[in-house]
Amino acid sequence: MIQLMRPQADSTYEGIVAAMTKAAQIWDAVKTEIELERLQMKSTRLLDEIRETNLSYLLLAQQLIREDRAEAIFRLGVSEEVAELIDQLTTSQVLRIASSNMLMCRFRFDDEVVWNLLTSHTKDRSVSGMHAAIIMSGKAVNA
Repeated sequence: MIQLMRPQADSTYEGIVAAMTKAAQIWDAVKTEIELERLQMKSTRLLDEIRETNLSYLLLAQQLIREDRAEAIFRLGVSEEVAELIDQLTTSQVLRIASSNMLMCRFRFDDEVVWNLLTSHTKDRSVSGMHAAIIMSGKAVNA
């Protein structure tokens, strides 16, 4: 009688191992799905933030251009032609452009000297700021 039960015990053990293996595979699949969903949510959130930034930037640019075109051209780092185009955008055009997943604004400088001046922790920060502004204004004229 002991011999008859032994094959049944082996098949039960194999069944448990198979069930545990299947459960582990299901758990891995669930974890993968959760991770993909989390990444997709993060990506969606970033795209939403880009669109919101685009809208804010375009509205600010229009406001600056309409209040003082020369100063806006300098501060935005755009040409007279681009300033004219931004000024003439309708609300629907602004919304359509802002809905792009590509960031409309960019850093105006990639010069390490300017970044160091802006981030320096010297006693007189206003001097560093003025120095950075002088460098930037020279770059705007050269652009």
